[in-house]
Amino acid sequence: MIKSQNSSSIRQLGFSLLELMAVILIIAIMAMMTMPLLQEQIAAREVETIARRFIAHAQFARQQALYLGQSAHIVPRSQDQWEAGWIVQSGCIGKSVKAACTSRQWFSQASIEPVYFKGGGKQFIDPNSGKKGILFNAAGAAKTAHGGFVANRLILGHLRVPSIERQMILGSGGRWRICNPASDAKRCH
Repeated sequence: MIKSQNSSSIRQLGFSLLELMAVILIIAIMAMMTMPLLQEQIAAREVETIARRFIAHAQFARQQALYLGQSAHIVPRSQDQWEAGWIVQSGCIGKSVKAACTSRQWFSQASIEPVYFKGGGKQFIDPNSGKKGILFNAAGAAKTAHGGFVANRLILGHLRVPSIERQMILGSGGRWRICNPASDAKRCH
């Protein structure tokens, strides 16, 4: 009698191990099938996070221009690449003679990889000076160095998922919006 109980429990262990292996195989297959979707969602979240951070920093620069009554700007850390990050700084503090005027830097953003600006972020280039950046005058309006109005967009992409794109659009009233051209084609143009 002891032998029959022992042999039946051994058979059940064998089936249990086989069933466990089958379940692990099914889970592995499902994980492999959902991995691209998960990577796409992570990439979209990274792009949206950088877009929101950039807009928050640009709005901070605009608020500082209004508060201080003088220009403030957001510019690339390196002169030609937004991907290296950006700096929010003032033109000059105080209303003294320009020689005694000092610039103030509030904060900066480091490299944003794997997110990048499509076209290198060429949309916010002052046509007169050729420099990239967004300058907010004392009235809080985005202007070029020579007074022209800036209403434009920056387009973000992701290195691992090239199909991901978000557009950060600065409107004429100084309002920003984030647009997904894949789902909001009408709002993006």
